[in-house]
Amino acid sequence: MKLEEEIKQSKFETERQKAILNVIYTANWIGSVQHKIFKKHKLTSPQYNVLRILRGKFPDPLTVSSIQERMLDKMSNASRLVDKLVEKGWAERSTCMYDRRQVDVVITTSGQKLLKEIEPELLSFHNEEMVLTEEDAAAVNQALDKIRG
Repeated sequence: MKLEEEIKQSKFETERQKAILNVIYTANWIGSVQHKIFKKHKLTSPQYNVLRILRGKFPDPLTVSSIQERMLDKMSNASRLVDKLVEKGWAERSTCMYDRRQVDVVITTSGQKLLKEIEPELLSFHNEEMVLTEEDAAAVNQALDKIRG
């Protein structure tokens, strides 16, 4: 559906303004769909992001500051997110071997299992709802990268 129909606005100041609003609206739409998927598994989007980051480095640990650097939402509190993941058994903390002031974090087997359970639902959403071809997706990625400079 067109942005104009979704937000019931027929005119925009410029195409650039419309593009920015469209990116924001679409990001929120994607987030709400993913929220429903994550909620079924008692997980939040930022927690999912941390688990994916940890899985990407597994079996190597990451410090909380390294996790923060890699997060999609830089405003999220990585330390609090890690605490929640540890509490749920999806991640483990340990003292860093090289610097006792830092804490190492790794994904647990349970956390890896959770990601495997969620992925079919996310892939289904990506493949069914995201009606872009690979070529279209590459063009969107290129445009978004260009915006961020």
